[in-house]
Amino acid sequence: MSEMDSKQVVDLLYWRDLQRTGVVFGASLFLLLSLSVCSIISVLSYVALALLSVTVSFRIYKGILQAVQKSEDGHPFKMYLDKDIAIPTETVHKYSDTVLVHINTVVKELRRLFLVEDLVDSLKFAVLMWILTYVGALFNGLTILILGLIGAFSWPVVYEKHQAQIDHYYGLVNKQIKDVVGKVQAKIPGAKPKTE
Repeated sequence: MSEMDSKQVVDLLYWRDLQRTGVVFGASLFLLLSLSVCSIISVLSYVALALLSVTVSFRIYKGILQAVQKSEDGHPFKMYLDKDIAIPTETVHKYSDTVLVHINTVVKELRRLFLVEDLVDSLKFAVLMWILTYVGALFNGLTILILGLIGAFSWPVVYEKHQAQIDHYYGLVNKQIKDVVGKVQAKIPGAKPKTE
């Protein structure tokens, strides 16, 4: 992701431009909530029908307006029809290479965890998977996406306003977790403590 792209994402998540963030957040939340009620085919069909009805109505309106005023304005979407919207192959290669690097990293890490290269890390992974079984019993994937979207648009603002208190409590919790992990590692035979 380029520096400009990441700055735009940060500006969105921190609500720097209220109107743009509101539109992105609202549209994303509406789409996810729609998907929780209807199938993806129905949602895509309704969105396409809504968009098509707006564009057809605007095209007819402009055509009638041109006929009444006897003007030669042309097609109202001519500017957009003339634009080149093809995705450059360089962009596709760049992002596919980035995705491939991430996929390979995940596959290597999963191999390391499942084949128990480090006992403590594999046990941590097992505990995480056990916790996720309970999360999966409470929520489906779409609900987690909705909660994640709400968290992504609310957490940065909350953290920015209360950073000192959050950092303080995070430090305390992190210290407690490290102490517990250290004690567990000391009791497990063959477990090597991590060096930082």
